[in-house]
Formats: sequence, structure tokens, C-alpha cells
Amino acid sequence: METQHYQFLQQLSQTPSPSGFEQPVQRLVRAALDGVADEVRTDVMGNVIARYAAADADAPRLMLAGHCDEIGFMVKYIDDDGYLYFAPIGGVDPHLVPGQRVQVHTATGPVTGVVGKKPIHLMEAKERDSVIKFKDQFIDIGCGDGDAARELVAIGDAVTFSAVMEPLQGDLVTSRAFDDKMGVFVISRVMQEVAARGRAPVELYSVTTVQEEIGLRGASAGVYGVDPAIAIAVDVGFASDFPGVNKKEVGDVRVGGGPIIARGANINPRLFELLVETARLEEIPVQIVGMPRATGTDANVMQLSRGGVATALVSVPLRYMHSPAEVLSLADLEHTVALLTALLYRIDAVEMFIPQ
Repeated sequence: METQHYQFLQQLSQTPSPSGFEQPVQRLVRAALDGVADEVRTDVMGNVIARYAAADADAPRLMLAGHCDEIGFMVKYIDDDGYLYFAPIGGVDPHLVPGQRVQVHTATGPVTGVVGKKPIHLMEAKERDSVIKFKDQFIDIGCGDGDAARELVAIGDAVTFSAVMEPLQGDLVTSRAFDDKMGVFVISRVMQEVAARGRAPVELYSVTTVQEEIGLRGASAGVYGVDPAIAIAVDVGFASDFPGVNKKEVGDVRVGGGPIIARGANINPRLFELLVETARLEEIPVQIVGMPRATGTDANVMQLSRGGVATALVSVPLRYMHSPAEVLSLADLEHTVALLTALLYRIDAVEMFIPQ
């Protein structure tokens, strides 16, 4: 991966954006696509919508969606000793949180804290095997009393894990929030690639959606506003190449094995076939997963907008999803960008996606 692209991914992953607090990362997106897209705007939900016109004025609209929100927490209460009590934003495993370093994102800037954890020496036997409920977990920012803490932190402030992006061996990297800053990275890169290559036979919309982690809210509004004929959600997918994951449930999915193409009820069958054929012609490795029900991604709501949208889901394999130490392959990102870019130039008309 080229240095400027790596740095963009790093910026995205390290910029805080819990659901409902996405604008810091959306500012990065607007800056990256300014001068690349024909139009960049933000809707009332907070989605950033970039448009790149087609070669033909009557071309179909195609929407790429990558949600920019990450899991996190919100400050709910500050006690008189200066400890912050919080609730999760999105699906956070309570096992993961005690002992973690966090950043509280206040009106005057980030405040570092730690989630308190009783030493194992002081635990009774039954405590060692139990999960501490979120309502009993707290953040220590080092203040001596409640008044000092309240001068720094307000009720409703967002909190994120402090983990940052770092390289592992080979082309693997780890960070918090690859779900789904990675999708933001991919669709922004596709817009840049199309602008460099020349106008495609589709009117391209790149939409970095908000509030996916709490109910696909941004995509619901975004797809209605854009009104595309074709839509592709770009998200992370469950890797099954590490201990403890049942391949019989998830499928055989490897980090480094290429992007995942979903097949199932949420997916337009002809768009699925075109993705697979494009991958074959472009010699891009891909992995297929079966999804007999709704996919749990922005694809769900995009498929059902207005009179229906030809929808697909392309994902990047991810280990340790919704943890502070998610892991993916940079090669998988590059292959996903290449697949989606090539696909855009193989679309002739909306009619090619009507099931036969």
C-alpha cells in the first residue's frame, strides 16, 4: 500500500467517531474528496455524500456505502469522588472493557482515562468468573472529586478506546475501529480511482453513513435521498482463521484471502454474479459467504428503499471485531478497491440486475 493511502487509513482509524459523534472523521472524508468528486455535501443525518457524474447523462445511479461510526461509550453519571459511569454505544463486549485506557472526548479536547479494575488479589473466587456489568464499571480520569471531574467532562460526552493503528507481521495491521473506517477508506479510494481513470457508465455516489452500529440509521436516510438503482455496502466480515471460531457457522474466511462477497436473500443475484465474474476477469482473489437472512449491514436497508434497489455486500475479513485490537490485511483492502473500481465499468444498464 502506498504511503499516502496507509496514512489516510491510519488517520481514519484513529479519529474518534462513535455513533452520533461522527463529524470528526467526516471532516477527513470531505477533505479527501474535495476536488476529486463533482459534489461533496453533508445531509441532515450527518452522512457525507460525494457524487461523480457518469459519462452519460442518463446513466444509472450507483451508491457505495461505508459506515463511519465506531463502537464506543457515553458518560452517564459523575460521582462525588470524580469517577465517570458510562453506557456502551453499539455492541461492546463488557468482558473487554475493564483495565482499558480510554479517551473521553470533551468540548475542550480529549481527556485520558482508565476503566477501573479491582486487582485479582482482592477478588473473591466467584468474582473472578463473573462479568462486570456496564452499570458497575467506571472511568478514572485522575480527579480528586466530582467538581474537578465535572469541570472537564460533561454528561453525554463520547468515549473511545485509546488503541491506535500499528503494523503486525507481513501486511497485517491492528487498530480499533476498522469496523468500519475500513469501509470509509475503500469507498473514498474507489472515488479517487474512478476520477483518475475517467468517467464510468454509472453516476457514482460514495456515501459515508452514520449510526450503523445503532440501527442502520444513516444508510436508511442516505439511500432514500440518493435514490440509487444499484447499491453496494462495504463493511467488515467475520474471519474464521483463528482459534475458537466455528467454520461451520461462519464459513471458511481467511484474512489475506481477498474480499468477501455475500450471497443470499439480501443480495441481488445478478449483481452477485457480476462481482464474481469481475473478480475472475481481473484475477482478484475473493471469498464467498452464504447469508440466508438479512446481513446486519447497511445492505439491509438499502435493498428495501423506495421500489427496491439491486444491492450487494462486499466485506473485508476481520479478526477480533468490536475489540480494541481488530486485525486485517492491507492486501485485502487493495483488492477490494480494485474489485469495486473494475465493477463500475462493467455495468451497462439497470435492467441487467432484474432477476430472471
